[in-house]
Amino acid sequence: MLGTIVNALAVVVGGLIGLLFKNVIPEKIADALLKAAGLAVITVGIKLMFAGDNLTLLIMSIIIGTAIGELINIEGKLDNLGGMVEGKMKNKQSNIALGFVTCTLIYCVGSMAIVGSIQSGLSGNHEILFSKALLDGIMSITMTVSLGVGVIFSSISILIYQGTITLLAQFMQSLLSDVVVREMTSIGGTLIMAIGLNFLEIKRIKVGNMLPAIFIPIIYYLIFS
Repeated sequence: MLGTIVNALAVVVGGLIGLLFKNVIPEKIADALLKAAGLAVITVGIKLMFAGDNLTLLIMSIIIGTAIGELINIEGKLDNLGGMVEGKMKNKQSNIALGFVTCTLIYCVGSMAIVGSIQSGLSGNHEILFSKALLDGIMSITMTVSLGVGVIFSSISILIYQGTITLLAQFMQSLLSDVVVREMTSIGGTLIMAIGLNFLEIKRIKVGNMLPAIFIPIIYYLIFS
C-alpha cells in the first residue's frame, strides 16, 4: 500500500500548490492549459491502446463494460459524491464535482494505476507507483488551476481504487498474466483518450460508466484459457 499512499499524497501536495497559483493565473491561460492537457491525455491514450493485440476483445470489453457501467451508473454516483463534498463545503462556484470526477478518472484509469498496483501487490515493488506519483503530482497542479479544489479530493479515489487492486492482486496472482495486463492496459488507453476528448469539449462521454470494461479481459481469459 505504500506506493498508493505516496501517490495520493502527491496529488494532494500538487493540488495545494495549484490552489496557491489559481488566482494568479488568468482564466484565459487556465483554459488554454486545460485544452493542452486534453491533447496530452489523448496522446497518452492512443499510445496505450496499442499495448494489446486482441482488437475484438477490446471492442467487446468496451461494449459489455459500458453496458454494465450504465446499469450501475458509476459516473452518476461519482457525480453525487463530488456534489456531496461540494455541498458540505458550501461553495457551488468551485464546481468541485467536475474536478473530482475528471481527475478520479485520469488518475485511476491509466495503465500505471493498474500495472503499478498489481506489481505492488504481487512483489512489494512500488517503483511504478512512485513514478506515477511524480507525474500525477505535476498534473494535479495544472488540473487544480483549471478545475479547482475537487482535484485534491480525487486522492481519496486513488487510495480506494489502487489500494483495492493491490490487495486483490495478492489473491488473483494466477489470473493476472502478462497478456491479461496488456489487454487491460489497451482498454484503459481507450478510456483515457475519451477523457481527453471531454477536456476538449468535443462531446461529453461518460467515461466513468466505461470503467468495468478494464476488467473484462480477466473474465475472458479465465473462461477461454
